[in-house]
Parts: sequence; C-alpha cells; structure tokens
Amino acid sequence: MHFVKGTPVMTLFINNFNSYIDHMKIKQIYLSKLCGIEKNKLSRILNGLQDETGADMERLADAVGKRVDYFLTESFELPPLDEASQGKIAFYAGNPSKKQEIMANDLVEMIENIDQVLSAKKRFENIGRI
Repeated sequence: MHFVKGTPVMTLFINNFNSYIDHMKIKQIYLSKLCGIEKNKLSRILNGLQDETGADMERLADAVGKRVDYFLTESFELPPLDEASQGKIAFYAGNPSKKQEIMANDLVEMIENIDQVLSAKKRFENIGRI
C-alpha cells in the first residue's frame, strides 16, 4: 500500500475527490456517464466500500478534467466557485449517432477555417457586383 505523509493514497484520493464533486455539485449518476464506471460500482468506490484501482482513479480524474495527482495532495484546496457557474446545469444526452458525429466534425472543421469561409463569401459577393 502506498502512503502520502501517512495517509493511504487511495483514501486520500477518494476523500479529496468526494470533496471536489460535492463542492462542484457533480452528481454521481452524471459522473458515472462521464467516466464509464457503472453507477453501483462508482457508489461503492466513493463510499469507501470498494477499493479503486489506478485505472479507476484515472477515469474519475479525467472525467472532471483533472489529473490524478491533483487529488493526491495533503493540502488539497477546492477551486473558488464564481457566481456565474452556480446556475449552470449539465446533463448527459447520450452518445451521438454516426450522422451527428459527422455533422459535428464538419462544424468543427468549418469553425477552424472560418476565416477562409468568410473570405470566400466576400469574394462571391464582390463577383456578383461586377
């Protein structure tokens, strides 16, 4: 078993992770969808009834956009919440269909090349005036 200043790593990770998701108001069911850990297993892990693996810790940390070592500090500090984020609501809408995925990729490509799209539009408008 690994320790950080006398505290087992897994206990430290779960304590800090629980503090983080409570502070950020992230629900377990949503977290389960984000990280791909079955909701009953996730509940057992977060309640200390089941030991988490290194892979579980990575999946949990990735799901909230952090690295595992962020949750492994004795002097763990929660990020400040700005008032604008207090009213935000998130939901899981499921995995996109193949058609939705293709459209999303096309939109991302268009956004990445928006300057070319807009300059082409200007050229077409100018050609019409001649």
